[in-house]
Amino acid sequence: MDLFSSSFETEAKRQAPLAVRMRPRSLDEFRGQDDIIGVGTFLRRMIESDNLPSLIFFGPPGTGKTTLAHIIAGATGSHFEKLNAVTSGVADIRRTIEASKDRIRLYSKRTILFIDEIHRFNKSQQDALLPYVEDGTVILIGATTENPFFEVNAPLLSRTRIIRLTALHRRDIASVLHNAMADTERGLGGLALKASEEVLFAIADVSSGDARIALNLLEQAAALPAEGEFLTIEMVRAVAGDRMQRYDKKGDNHYDVVSAFIKSMRGSDPDAALHYLARMLSAGEDIKFIARRIVICAAEDVGNADPMALVIANSAAQAVQFLGLPEARIPLAQAVTYISCAPKSNTAYAAIDAALHDIGHMDCGLVPPHLRDSHYQGARQLSHGCGYMYPHDYPDGWVSQQYLPDPLLSKTYYHPAQRGEESRFSQYLAKIRRQG
Repeated sequence: MDLFSSSFETEAKRQAPLAVRMRPRSLDEFRGQDDIIGVGTFLRRMIESDNLPSLIFFGPPGTGKTTLAHIIAGATGSHFEKLNAVTSGVADIRRTIEASKDRIRLYSKRTILFIDEIHRFNKSQQDALLPYVEDGTVILIGATTENPFFEVNAPLLSRTRIIRLTALHRRDIASVLHNAMADTERGLGGLALKASEEVLFAIADVSSGDARIALNLLEQAAALPAEGEFLTIEMVRAVAGDRMQRYDKKGDNHYDVVSAFIKSMRGSDPDAALHYLARMLSAGEDIKFIARRIVICAAEDVGNADPMALVIANSAAQAVQFLGLPEARIPLAQAVTYISCAPKSNTAYAAIDAALHDIGHMDCGLVPPHLRDSHYQGARQLSHGCGYMYPHDYPDGWVSQQYLPDPLLSKTYYHPAQRGEESRFSQYLAKIRRQG
């Protein structure tokens, strides 16, 4: 590299936004996500042992998905390639794959292929990746803000491990801001900027768990105080504008509003639920995020007491996809008021968690032979499917026979509530259990 190029690169780094300059360079500099990369966690052990599987990082913006991918590449000594799903196609994938093959053949060096916004790849683009992820030609790290179970093909999902990142806690963001103020090499240390913990927490609250937004706000606000003056909340408010007013006016933050929203629907208070819905909409919250919370509440808190709640919530979630704002507020409000006024039951939620607990904590035994698949040659020789009684051949479409594995015969996971539609389920199950 010649002197001119070196000087240009140095100047470009110096002029980069604070959020870029302060990007963590190692796991020790990384803040937050301790349950993912803390000492002794799965991902940390895989990084330290240089035995990394393909991964998909799933989480909101500003939580460190891209940064973590860069740190992993550096810590494992792998070559790092980055593609953006918005601007890259199948041809870019193929070029990257061929280069990775050459790297393995010539230098025995692995390639980490980081794909930002992987949910924007269509099926053919995702399928083009599949064989090379499977055979280890590349270690894939995908990043997405969308639920990968909805947006990433099942075959590709089955060959990756999903790592969920969460919005940073205010104390983690305050720590990031403090480091940026003190860092004389990459940060604002040369300004001798001063700010109280209250101000740093105010910036953290208004950033809604996004470290990038917090650092951008700090960088903009840093120009306001005179030398030796403290940065004040008023200065932060001047920079943050409406964002500050919406989240900081009464001292509540994004997660408090979301929590109150869900608890109001669960508590059958449509007026409160609408208030918090309006607060999120006016704050610019992602309407798909709101819709997902409504769908979860319909299944978790209404459940089978009124099965239509999930239908309406899911319909609202689909409607907002093609309506957009401001019209999307109407189906969201319809779903919120329906769920708020519906009878409540969390029995399905409790039942699946109880079943999952047993799967993880005991030997649940084998599938009973008469329930096993018998649609292949030789199954009958193994007694698979033998003795199965087809319920529709019997009165009322039911016949007594064993379904649970032997170790679980005494288990009852689902206990229907005596509310709404679910009371009919309770009566039906009580009837057939007496007959059985």
